[in-house]
Amino acid sequence: MAIVHTTGNPDCHVILRGGKAPNYDAASVEAACADLEKAGLPASLMVDCSHANSLKQHERQKQVVADIAAQIASGSQRIFGVMLESHLVAGAQKFTPGKDDICGLNYGQSITDACIGWNDTLDVLEQLSGAVQARRTLAGALQTEAVA
Repeated sequence: MAIVHTTGNPDCHVILRGGKAPNYDAASVEAACADLEKAGLPASLMVDCSHANSLKQHERQKQVVADIAAQIASGSQRIFGVMLESHLVAGAQKFTPGKDDICGLNYGQSITDACIGWNDTLDVLEQLSGAVQARRTLAGALQTEAVA
């Protein structure tokens, strides 16, 4: 038996995964960050583009990313990262160890959660990169206005 005490983990962060409803939209992100601020914590978070936020439909991750990218491009600093369910081949395949033949598996396709495929992954990463570039450009323009 042991009693362990900790001062906490300064590197923890909140991940919005959705719940009864998706929570990746700007209003949900703002509400979660307001709660973080009230608790004296950094008001930034990560968004899970899969699971309940995509209504457990892997292809909807692209819509979630589009919304997040729009938030970022408009200047939001609230979202510092995303989680994607991604693999080489889209979808998922069933596999039960001891029951199914491993030789029947499709290479590069998930045997757990359904994923977006590699090409869609490249597309959403490019979309997010473009959003970050737009945010940086906007921040630079705002900074230039403030100086002028």
